[in-house]
Amino acid sequence: MAGTDGPVGVPDGELSDVRGLAAWLPAAIADRAPRITVVGDAMLDGWWSGTIERFCREAPAPVVDITRRDYAAGGAANTAMNLAALGARVRMCGLIGDDDAGRRLRGILDGAGVDTTDLVQDARVGTTTKYRILGGDQVMLRLDDTHDGLPASAITALAARVPDAVAGVEAVIVCDYGSGALGDEVRAALRPAANLHPDTLVVVDAHDTAAWAEVQPHIVTPNAGEAAQVLGMRLDPRSDRASVVAARRNELLAATSAAAVVVTLDRDGTVLLTADGEAHRTWADPVTEKQASGAGDTFVAGLTAARAAGLPLTTSLDLAQAAADVVVHRPGTSVCTTSDLTGHLQQFADTALATGDLLRRLEEDRAAGRRVVLTNGCFDVLHRGHTRYLNQAKQLGDVLVVALNDDAGVRRLKGPDRPINPIADRAAIIASLSCVDYVTVFDTDTLVPLIELVRPDVYAKGGDYTAQMLEETPAVEACGGRVSILDYVPERSTAAVVRRIRSAPLAGDAP
Repeated sequence: MAGTDGPVGVPDGELSDVRGLAAWLPAAIADRAPRITVVGDAMLDGWWSGTIERFCREAPAPVVDITRRDYAAGGAANTAMNLAALGARVRMCGLIGDDDAGRRLRGILDGAGVDTTDLVQDARVGTTTKYRILGGDQVMLRLDDTHDGLPASAITALAARVPDAVAGVEAVIVCDYGSGALGDEVRAALRPAANLHPDTLVVVDAHDTAAWAEVQPHIVTPNAGEAAQVLGMRLDPRSDRASVVAARRNELLAATSAAAVVVTLDRDGTVLLTADGEAHRTWADPVTEKQASGAGDTFVAGLTAARAAGLPLTTSLDLAQAAADVVVHRPGTSVCTTSDLTGHLQQFADTALATGDLLRRLEEDRAAGRRVVLTNGCFDVLHRGHTRYLNQAKQLGDVLVVALNDDAGVRRLKGPDRPINPIADRAAIIASLSCVDYVTVFDTDTLVPLIELVRPDVYAKGGDYTAQMLEETPAVEACGGRVSILDYVPERSTAAVVRRIRSAPLAGDAP
């Protein structure tokens, strides 16, 4: 069984049943050190900052006196940097110039431990560079130094590197920003029938995801605009974009030939669409400042590293969202390291709110017009049924409050050998889910006292109940709320998971 630093009830080396985020997960991914190749458009990001004290004479434009020049890997190279920072063994396959920017970019990648053997440098190619000019804390201007037209022989040279670059890896990420380098020749080299091993995870992050359908990717990650382009429509940013794209999942899956589509919705998080009809959501932790860049690269890196290490797809999505939340709060083009992600997840360890603190926060939420959803449970060993249920509960309103039975309450309900995970661990794992806004703990046999204080707009309950069967229903309705019964997944019950754990042999036991 797992040691004290791992999840209770998860055998050492097994991540496939992990359904919730915990602070030990980033280190577990780094320990597995999955081999991942990034094939894509590598760029150099420049962040030049200075002071503004005057306007130029020729035009009403501020003069920025540059005091500092910072450079970072951008585009596909930023994805590679994030993978390396999360402990993956990374190869970068792309096409850059044999110029100052290209040499600087290669040096940044080499310094981070990225294998650049398959990063082709060609003197006839200019390295794409994006310069942000900052005056104080404000981005004043962005200068994109791009180059039209790539020599056919350079593209052929890149395609020739692909077979070696993807040999023996657990995952391949295609990062296609539309430079023209990743055309028919590179796609042919990545077809499953050509050089990719059948077990290799393929993730495509491209401006035109449909163009990569022939590769038959496992996951594609279009943003809202790119998904709308595939669907031939416009997505109104004021609409419920997640619901709109979920309603057209079959079209997205067919157009991209992907097993799963993850549509990234910037401030609104992401939505996962698969052929089984289940939609998994993540919710972002947005910021108002606009200096952060590359959070999408971090997201794709986190998703791929987690999935390649063996985590379930939904858990990988949650972890990727957490990694993106880390970098979006930083200025410039940055990466999320194993340590960064561990620290981010550790902050949920003591996040269960006392009732008074919870009520004060909900008062602020209601003043902002947000609808409150309340649910409760033991959530002892988190499984797919739990995460699906909590995702559904979140979508009933704006703020999701999860009330957990304390340890004594779990023993009264489940027996003297429960809970398996104490309240601090259960609260930390539930709080780390992006769909959960607040966690609190109650010690009564019924939730009615808390319902009367919280006065939820919606009380969500999962299971084979009807609203009439619940003793909480009168209290909810007396507060002006309504009861919503969500899906029941009997084959995913905690009791079934616990029985499987207890029947599994310990490491070292005779078979």
